[in-house]
Amino acid sequence: MGSIGVPELIIIFVVALIVFGPRKLPELGKSLGKGLAEFRKASNELRSTFEEELRNIEEERPLNRDPRENSSNTPNSGSHN
Repeated sequence: MGSIGVPELIIIFVVALIVFGPRKLPELGKSLGKGLAEFRKASNELRSTFEEELRNIEEERPLNRDPRENSSNTPNSGSHN
């Protein structure tokens, strides 16, 4: 399962030409191009938002870290003898 090659693209184009006709094909191509551009823009925005939030979390983590909060260092943390 690799990428689509030239022969596959030709077959897809011929089938689309038969199904939609020569008059509708340019309009469909334009709509498909706009849809792909919009999808790419949205995915880039999502990626940048995710990376920005991840940076914010990483910046906050060292500030909130207190060595006393580590439960393994507290005496008698699990038993009451």
